[in-house]
Amino acid sequence: MYNMIPYLETIDKVIAEGPYKDTWESLSAYQVPEWYRRAKFGIFIHWGIYSVPAFGSEWYSRNMYIKDSAEYKHHIETYGKHTEFGYKDFIPMFTADKFNPDEWADLFKEAGAKYVVPVAEHHDGFQMYRSEISHWNAYEMGPKRDVLGELSKSCRERGMETGASSHRVEHWFFMGHGKDFDSDIKEPLVRGDFYWPAMPEANHQDLYSEPVPTEEYLQDWLVRTCEIVDRYHPKIVYFDWWIQHSAVKPYLKKFAAYYYNRAAEWGSDAVINYKHDAFLFGAAVPDVERGQFADIKPYFWQTDTAVALNSWCYTENNDFRPAKDIICDLVDIVSKNGCLLLNIGPKSDGTISEEDRKILLEIGEWMKVNGEAIYDTKVWRKYGEGPTQVVEGQFSDGIKKNFTSRDFRFTTAGGYLYATALNGSEDGKYCITSLGEQDASRQANFHGIIREVEVLGSEQKPDWSRDAEGLHLETKVRSEKPIVFKIRID
Repeated sequence: MYNMIPYLETIDKVIAEGPYKDTWESLSAYQVPEWYRRAKFGIFIHWGIYSVPAFGSEWYSRNMYIKDSAEYKHHIETYGKHTEFGYKDFIPMFTADKFNPDEWADLFKEAGAKYVVPVAEHHDGFQMYRSEISHWNAYEMGPKRDVLGELSKSCRERGMETGASSHRVEHWFFMGHGKDFDSDIKEPLVRGDFYWPAMPEANHQDLYSEPVPTEEYLQDWLVRTCEIVDRYHPKIVYFDWWIQHSAVKPYLKKFAAYYYNRAAEWGSDAVINYKHDAFLFGAAVPDVERGQFADIKPYFWQTDTAVALNSWCYTENNDFRPAKDIICDLVDIVSKNGCLLLNIGPKSDGTISEEDRKILLEIGEWMKVNGEAIYDTKVWRKYGEGPTQVVEGQFSDGIKKNFTSRDFRFTTAGGYLYATALNGSEDGKYCITSLGEQDASRQANFHGIIREVEVLGSEQKPDWSRDAEGLHLETKVRSEKPIVFKIRID
């Protein structure tokens, strides 16, 4: 069993000697790195043992132990009784024999991604990296490769920043249902065991839910997460939900202070993504899972969503979103001072499905033409205009947004205003009402002088005129995807 004491002592020493202390007062001095504000678009990757059954979702390890669930029935029919074939028995099947990190990185680069965040450890407790803390990792089992390390190296060689996500804290209860009947999950379980601790499932809404994670478990969580920082120097550490539990708070503060101090020591940057007010506002970057905001925000934020609506990992029945819908979300999010982390789920053999590839390459083609309206941009005085309302909040990405040619989103960069029509008009005519000629006495209106207008990707400039109704535009460009007008203003 791994001795945590030396590492815990190192963590305390780094916090004591560094500029950040493990208090909200100290951590509130954090500033979001400029590169991250400029990047706007990243790739998230859910890949692990759950990719072998490729059934249901990445929660297969939990759900296969819940009687009467679809995963439970599928598991018995396909693999046999849980006493004879448990979740751990998928590990030898997870060979990843076709995993090529250079090919993945090339695809992400082609898609226009500026940063990549692989899942380092999901709720199932299997580490996708080389670890001194647990032997249940991809370097020693399954693929027998340092997946996180290899992929990070390939992405960095292509100019993309890299991060890592940890979903470890939910492992406290994630395998607990396996104790409800005769399965391969049974006591005694001790630290170092794959299924440990397999506690009763928590009430996800109760921040004080029992049984409360023990000091031993939370110390193990802390050293695991700090090991990722020390070994791979990620520019981003993403945390999934449930880290907002009251028992985790002191350890979150310790981790943030350690991570920020290490980054300062290395002359690097650090970003923490969190949900549900797990961190004090301003001490890290808030994330909206599978959703976005209805209006512009004065602070920087992130959406994480997936190319598939039903699962974060690859399954044989994934419900994929059209590339156009994802591009519209990206434009909307960036106009509101956010960035998009888009997830894909590779197959267990290490290949990326044709559906995933097609979506990423479509996004990349659009970004090659229109990326200057996304990368390195800032928000304008308003995020946009138009009749279509975006539903605010998490888990809203399944709500279809039927944008029209009157729905525009605005960004600024290099002295230009970018107005993106989220849907092309059939006749090539548009009107941007926010840019109409208005009474100068009304300070809320736009009073700049428009000098020139062009359409990104077209050599032919549009016809335009301006009156009290708005900026009228007519172009021969037709596209089903968003069209960007680049406007020079004095």
